[in-house]
Amino acid sequence: MKTKRSLIFLILLIFISSYNIFSQSAKVPPFQMVLYTGKLFRAQNLPLEKPIIIIYFSPECEECHKFTEEMLEKYDDFVNASIAMITYVPVEKVKPYVSENNLDKYPNIYIGTEGNSLFVANYYRIRNFPFVALFDKNGNLIKRYLSTEVNVNDLITHLKNL
Repeated sequence: MKTKRSLIFLILLIFISSYNIFSQSAKVPPFQMVLYTGKLFRAQNLPLEKPIIIIYFSPECEECHKFTEEMLEKYDDFVNASIAMITYVPVEKVKPYVSENNLDKYPNIYIGTEGNSLFVANYYRIRNFPFVALFDKNGNLIKRYLSTEVNVNDLITHLKNL
């Protein structure tokens, strides 16, 4: 009898844990990163009442460069969103990426590194780059794009529907 209760308790515990993990990933993760300027930036620093786009990238990733170029070509469609570009590489490798793409001239784009904490990478189980997640103004996940699915035009369409 005790074994049966233990088994039921274990199954219930696994179910509740799985639900918590899934429900958390439907919100903006409570990340923190060091901006390319050296300042600490947290998710709660993102402006309120705006859609949020999280882009997980690597400065060494060719697809990330292409995605960034495409996004900036259509920047007018992104001007009303807060964009957090997060990587795991040292800040010294982020600075050239910012310079190459002139990202410092876009006030709604926040670029930095989470370092080896890999909080966001683990939160979404990111394995390939770029990874993009779109959230509404309340921080609810609307759409996730894995590296093979990232499409700037589709992202713009979903952003305009918010």
